Amino acid sequence: MKPVSAEQVTAFRRFNRYFTRRIGVLDDHYLGQDRPLGEARLLFEIGDGVSLRELRSRLGLDAGYLSRMAKALQAQGMVRLSTHSQDSRLRMIELTPAGRVEVKEQNRRANVVVAGLLDGLSEPQRAELTGALTTAQRLLRLAGITVTLVDGAAPDALACLDAYAADLDERFPEGFDKDDLVRPEEVSGDAGAFFVAYEEGRPVGCGALRRLEPGVGEIRHVWVSPTARRLGLARRLLAALEQEATTRHLTVVRLDTHAALTEAQAMYRASGYTAIPAYDDNVYASHWFEKRLTG
Repeated sequence: MKPVSAEQVTAFRRFNRYFTRRIGVLDDHYLGQDRPLGEARLLFEIGDGVSLRELRSRLGLDAGYLSRMAKALQAQGMVRLSTHSQDSRLRMIELTPAGRVEVKEQNRRANVVVAGLLDGLSEPQRAELTGALTTAQRLLRLAGITVTLVDGAAPDALACLDAYAADLDERFPEGFDKDDLVRPEEVSGDAGAFFVAYEEGRPVGCGALRRLEPGVGEIRHVWVSPTARRLGLARRLLAALEQEATTRHLTVVRLDTHAALTEAQAMYRASGYTAIPAYDDNVYASHWFEKRLTG
């Protein structure tokens, strides 16, 4: 992957400066209310109630900073802090009736601001901008996802495989038997590799690589959670597996797929895989592919 250019960094920062100024992020009275953006956003994220731990992970906030904001909102009568009924280690936060009124007004004002920004555009221009913003959000989500090499027996790896198996069991007319998943020892250490994709600390995808024979590897169980599909994550996982295969001096990777997984077949073909005769006796496979790797 090519390094990020200075022009790309400059364009991104220029947009950030323009957009934050236009929506009033720098104002201590965001949207004309008596609080800065940080507190306003925290109120919005609380929703129907959540733990401070979840908020800290979701928003990427320092624990001390989050605690100070929560206490400030509590002092203003906007939120209520408590301990989780089943886990005393978890501190919970919920909106008070006054807090719910505040969030409702916040949403109304935000809608007015956005409508005012869009009012100067024609309908085709609004559609163009909406499409561009949707694309920007998709790409920024993808950029924020990390793909990490983990042990095949790690809890997150096993959780992803369970979700993958449940997904296939629903999609395959004949169902899917979990016993046909790779074993942890096949995708760990010298035998292979297992990658988990994380979004905001949560596993949202996986993929495995195992050695078939000298110079030949097999890619298995490329899966993306429904919450992270249509971002391009499957291709990113595939690229990580191919890079790992190259690092392990494998010159060929193979894979198979089910007839029902037409989107997977299309992705493999678009990624340079060519159809080959069956190389295994996988009862779920109807298509087999191979790709030769370059260093």
